[in-house]
Amino acid sequence: MTFSLMCPILIEIIAVIFAIIYLLLAVKQDVRCWYAAIFSSSLYFFIMMSANLYMEAYLQIFYILMAIYGWLQWNKVSQNKSKFIVRTWSMKQHLIIISLVVLLAYTSGSLLNIYTEAALPFIDAFTTWGAIIATYMVAKKLLENWIYWFVIDSISVILFATRGLYLTSLLFFVYLIIIYFGYKRWTKIKHEMND
Repeated sequence: MTFSLMCPILIEIIAVIFAIIYLLLAVKQDVRCWYAAIFSSSLYFFIMMSANLYMEAYLQIFYILMAIYGWLQWNKVSQNKSKFIVRTWSMKQHLIIISLVVLLAYTSGSLLNIYTEAALPFIDAFTTWGAIIATYMVAKKLLENWIYWFVIDSISVILFATRGLYLTSLLFFVYLIIIYFGYKRWTKIKHEMND
């Protein structure tokens, strides 16, 4: 195997490792998760561009910005010795957000379909806009982020496999398992807060 073929695979392996580190640290509410997110997203920007998943590529820039925001939010709590507070949204807030994601995905998917050679533009757009909302929810410590991620990552497993990104597809399958434990842990924290 030549260097030119191995290099993208090596970059994808490193990106996958740091993406798993991010999620495991996020489950533990460890502020260092955001460092791993920045590094992984930086690598994934180039990976997604090479796979013609343009929405997913630019999503990585958003992830980097949200990682900085999340780090600032979580670090502020850590410095103030505040307790990790898990919040929830009302059903009305969820309906508004889900409607917004569907509308943005349809609009973005249509534009990508017309003006680019993007692969699977509607699915790419849906997972991207959903991930934007879910990332914001993690930074704000909203319990339901784990449910949103489960839906997004289930679709992403298939999306990445169709683009030949098998390691990334496997990563998102592993995410589904970690998401389950993240949801359980944050639910326990939420119940302990209410006691």
